[in-house]
Amino acid sequence: MKNNCSIKLFRAALLLAAVSGIRDASGQNTENQAKAGENICWLTDPGNGIFFQPQPLQNSRGSHSGTDQQILVDDTQTYQAIDGFGYTLTGGSAIHINTMDEKERLALLLELFGTEGNQIGVSYLRLSIGASDLSDHLFSYNDLPAGQTDPYMERFSIDPERKDLLPVLKEILAINPDIKIMGSPWSPPVWMKDNQDTRGGSLLPEWYSAYARYFVKYIHAMQKEGIRIDAVTIQNEPLHPGNNPSLLMLPGEQAEFLKNHLGPAFREARIDTKILLYDHNADRIDYPISILNDSAARQYADGSAFHLYAGKIGDLSKVHEAHPDKNLYFTEQWVGAPGNFSADITWHVRELIIGATRNWCRTVLEWNLSSNPQLTPYTDRGGCSKCLGAVTIDGNKVTRNPAYYIIAHASKFIRPGSVRIASSIPGKLNNVAFKTPDDNVVVVVQNDSREPQQFIINAIGKSLTIILGEGAVGTYLFMKE
Repeated sequence: MKNNCSIKLFRAALLLAAVSGIRDASGQNTENQAKAGENICWLTDPGNGIFFQPQPLQNSRGSHSGTDQQILVDDTQTYQAIDGFGYTLTGGSAIHINTMDEKERLALLLELFGTEGNQIGVSYLRLSIGASDLSDHLFSYNDLPAGQTDPYMERFSIDPERKDLLPVLKEILAINPDIKIMGSPWSPPVWMKDNQDTRGGSLLPEWYSAYARYFVKYIHAMQKEGIRIDAVTIQNEPLHPGNNPSLLMLPGEQAEFLKNHLGPAFREARIDTKILLYDHNADRIDYPISILNDSAARQYADGSAFHLYAGKIGDLSKVHEAHPDKNLYFTEQWVGAPGNFSADITWHVRELIIGATRNWCRTVLEWNLSSNPQLTPYTDRGGCSKCLGAVTIDGNKVTRNPAYYIIAHASKFIRPGSVRIASSIPGKLNNVAFKTPDDNVVVVVQNDSREPQQFIINAIGKSLTIILGEGAVGTYLFMKE
């Protein structure tokens, strides 16, 4: 595996040299143009046909007339640190990427995971532990003939991932060795479930310890492949047993599994991978809160993960207020095919890039990284047949979809380790601000009104006057002197 990884690093380095000068749609090279003291803007303005492109800005100081709308950034008020922005690399996504020709595949991966030029710097990935509903077949890492069991995980194997997922992950790690990775199971092995089916059912209590060993085996197996799992969620969408695969896991069951099985198993194995609760919609914040209220369970939980297919993003702050020492993560939101670019980018930037981070989330992850024109594969009896990837891959042709641009507006400049800082919200100019590890300031602004808006951003002693079109999104980088 060491030699294989070295080969991938070499290939990635060669292609980095070949494509790092990628030009934007206007034909201008955007690499390494940032200088100390400059302001930088990357803009998406669908009404004017601009899709995440760099724009010229004038550096200025002092006050400006002509508008009373001001975004006041205060870098002395700090909130949560950021772990990253990205996608779920589903099994189907890995298949699409892995079937591209090598040069085109690595060029796409560099565009997604590199940080030079107009590469977008994706910094966090979520994986399914076993199959998700966007896999080409149903499987776990311990599938057995009917009637057989394996309580000590002697037949555990991640071999189903060797064809597509593992090769793609290793190429991504060759580009960005520091990318963080989260694992989420859609279902335990069916022999552990009361309905003996991949879809729905509950985890039988007699197999709680075996399932904890399953998690330990997974983390160790991925580690042997050179892949560190930064965090796991205990169950994807535990209150949605209609998906395929899926599992119904009620709050009391998750608390029992965590405090008496999974947590102790991680502690015994000296695993420092974070354990996250819930991983479902914001309408049931009582689910993670009830587990965190259990002192025996909360010691093992780093925090809670959320989706937003139901509920309000602002309610995540209630979870923070109930347990301020525990972290929050936003882990999934889909874009439905065929997509509506203006509506999708408006909703997702407002609710997730801005909303989730203003409500304490350390990650924002969109659902599947890639799809093909047919939106396959997906499982029967509950798989998602309308999930549009961040990119659509058709042979070697790549089409960039709404989720690509949604994440790009955050991932390019809000690097891991950035800290959210205070910023005011005038009118419908939704925004969020961060201080980066290099002490620069990044502000993401969305014009949520139906007409262009003029406003001023005041940050780190600079004052910038901006006109942002209807429905447009700008990411503004204020470079320190």
